[in-house]
Amino acid sequence: MINNMLNLKNFKIIDIRESEDDYRFLVEVASPPPSYCPKCGTVANLYKHGKKQQLFFDLPMHAKRVGIFVKRQRYKCRECNETFFEYLPDMDANRSVTNRLKDWIQEASLEKTFTSVADDIGVDEKTVRNIFNDYVAELEAQTDFRTPKWLGIDEVHLLKNYRCVITDVENKSVIDILRKRNKDTVISYLSKLQDIDNIELVAMDMWNPYKSAVNSVIPHAKIVIDKFHVVKLANEALEKIRKANRQNVSTKERRQLMRDRYVLLSRRKDLNNFDDQIKLQVWTDKFPLLGQAYELKEQFFDIYEAESIKEAYKLYQNWLLNVPKELIAYFDDLIKAMNNWEEEVFNYFNYPITNAYTESLNRLIKTMNHVGRGYSFEALRAKILFTQGYRKVKKKKKFKEVEVTFGKMLPDQFPNWSQTGYEWVYEEIYGADFSTLIKAIEEGTL
Repeated sequence: MINNMLNLKNFKIIDIRESEDDYRFLVEVASPPPSYCPKCGTVANLYKHGKKQQLFFDLPMHAKRVGIFVKRQRYKCRECNETFFEYLPDMDANRSVTNRLKDWIQEASLEKTFTSVADDIGVDEKTVRNIFNDYVAELEAQTDFRTPKWLGIDEVHLLKNYRCVITDVENKSVIDILRKRNKDTVISYLSKLQDIDNIELVAMDMWNPYKSAVNSVIPHAKIVIDKFHVVKLANEALEKIRKANRQNVSTKERRQLMRDRYVLLSRRKDLNNFDDQIKLQVWTDKFPLLGQAYELKEQFFDIYEAESIKEAYKLYQNWLLNVPKELIAYFDDLIKAMNNWEEEVFNYFNYPITNAYTESLNRLIKTMNHVGRGYSFEALRAKILFTQGYRKVKKKKKFKEVEVTFGKMLPDQFPNWSQTGYEWVYEEIYGADFSTLIKAIEEGTL
């Protein structure tokens, strides 16, 4: 009965010690001794050469931590004089844990901090981290994400830092999350992509390290600035003017102006509510410069409704001429961005791709309390990328010649012949599907 306590049939329990916090088992290997030398392969020419007691951690039992001390036999080969320890079934000798504990650590690390997992089972935090890193490396080796035709490079604010998000724009999926968003990190990632020549377009925001990285590694790809980031600058200009006007109103009006900011940031065509239309009229009449700025914001948005790059250029030049001197300073960031990124901004009108899904994900991530729940960056990245339920996958067929032989039965009447058929040969993995991720975040299951 005592030997069933651990449920490890390859080990015999010699002794048990129990304390308030843990169990300590002394065991020895119950399986037969080795029959050959693993070094040289010589059969039945071994002898015992001392023992070593080695500690392995196991799954908790009765809410107590479990340590297994193995009396491990050492052997020596008479042929090659090499020594080796007996094989330990059910154990990971590199990490000093049972295989079942290793599996548990891998899954638990997706939900909890490495420190809390380590405290639960009594191992060092470094051990947990190393096991999890090995697990992620294994998952990455088993997962070959398809290099997209339209690559997206964006960022999300995750765990108190900006992280670079790599996306498949065409298939609306995440293919990686990088710890940093600097040039060297992005270059390192892009350089490792397979079939990099297949990348035609790269959607990004106006972050120079992204541009430099793409030009260094994929110079043939056209860079397209996501329109979201451009029109955002127009809204920010309007916000500057709204805040400047707060100094000229009463405390009551200041609070009201704050509450009504959503009206000023909305498109006029989207203001279907009559009360909102009145609010817009009141504020733009009260502050003429604010009214002018609102019209400029609307006109800038209209540029993105142009049907050609030529029309878009013309609309922008007209818009620029209409900015009064009094408002130039407020729109300065937008104008500088248009000058510095002109080619990439207007590429949109030939190649209208966008990272809009990334922005949706970013907004939802802000509502996630990952820090409070104890997520690590490594764990969150692994959960997003490698959870099977989040993946966007397409099966691929491969046609081949299938030989059909009748000769064995009727050699004279039927010669061997072939017919064309097909079989499922592999899956193309497009990354973590955006809509599935967003649903998981909304439901609190991520």
